[in-house]
Amino acid sequence: MAQESPKNSAAEIPVTSNGEADDAHEHGFNRDLKRSLPAGLGLSETQITSHGFESTKEGVIEAGAFQGSPAPPLPSVMSPSRVAASRLAQQGSDLIVPAGGQRTHTKSGPVILADETKNPAMEKLELVRKWSLNTYKCTRQIISEKLGRGSRTVDLELEAQIDILRDNKKKYENILKLAQTLSTQLFQMVHTQRQLGDAFADLSLKSLELHEEFGYNADTQKLLAKNGETLLGAINFFIASVNTLVNKTIEDTLMTVKQYESARIEYDAYRTDLEELNLGPRDANTLPKIEQSQHLFQAHKEKYDKMRNDVSIKLKFLEENKVKVLHNQLVLFHNAIAAYFAGNQKQLEQTLKQFHIKLKNPGVDTPSWLEEQ
Repeated sequence: MAQESPKNSAAEIPVTSNGEADDAHEHGFNRDLKRSLPAGLGLSETQITSHGFESTKEGVIEAGAFQGSPAPPLPSVMSPSRVAASRLAQQGSDLIVPAGGQRTHTKSGPVILADETKNPAMEKLELVRKWSLNTYKCTRQIISEKLGRGSRTVDLELEAQIDILRDNKKKYENILKLAQTLSTQLFQMVHTQRQLGDAFADLSLKSLELHEEFGYNADTQKLLAKNGETLLGAINFFIASVNTLVNKTIEDTLMTVKQYESARIEYDAYRTDLEELNLGPRDANTLPKIEQSQHLFQAHKEKYDKMRNDVSIKLKFLEENKVKVLHNQLVLFHNAIAAYFAGNQKQLEQTLKQFHIKLKNPGVDTPSWLEEQ
């Protein structure tokens, strides 16, 4: 036994982990230690000396021989302090115990689930399903409108402008067809006049007694052929400009009109579908369908409004462009025809210069790309 030494404050008061004296903890520890000793040892006294204290009075625990019914040994349980308990609770949140009993330490934080790999075949099948459903709804809407059963959305002002545009397109196409016929006939006439002038010139050289008469006719036919080529150039320029207006500018606007009409049919189809669902019962099965139909209706309504706005803008710009183009081309056509049949060659040439029309010389081939460079 060690000799008793002066007791200090640390040796007198047992201190728990949180800094408070706890006598009940010491008695509980002694009681658990007695229970944990096996009966077969036969020890009458056991001394446990604490390394932290110099006094033997507080550092020695005496225990008698174990008596009583044999019981399984109970492990000694030490209650931790509040701070230690909170730390253990925090560490426990990071421990995951699997079914096998082995603990695995994982880092705490948000759990991110990886997206499932999308199947291309399923995506194509979904696209086909949506397309089929949309086609069915639109076809049903068109049939209902033709039979007079379904209602359709009509913008009276816009529809009137579209009808006028389509009617004007037919009339412009008729003018274009007639102008092309005139150009073809004028080309044949100019070609005939040129051949006739060459024949008169040949006879003028071979017939001395009719040299002057054949010569006058040759000069006249050649002059007519030249003026005819000038008029032909003006008519072809008129045809090219009107053709661009009809088959490109107006056609582009009509393509937008077709897209607008398709958007209108889809809008009416989904509007009718939503109205039918709203007239039916509202329960747990129909409410999701109504919400989905409302979402699709809103999307097609936005598309319809956008296409209607695009058509209005294109019709406005088309009208301005049409007036400007046709004004210039009609002035050209009138002046060229009037100057040709009046025999005013200078006015006819001046008309072509005014509209910057260049004519190819007859009998001259188009220069190659090497000559142009």
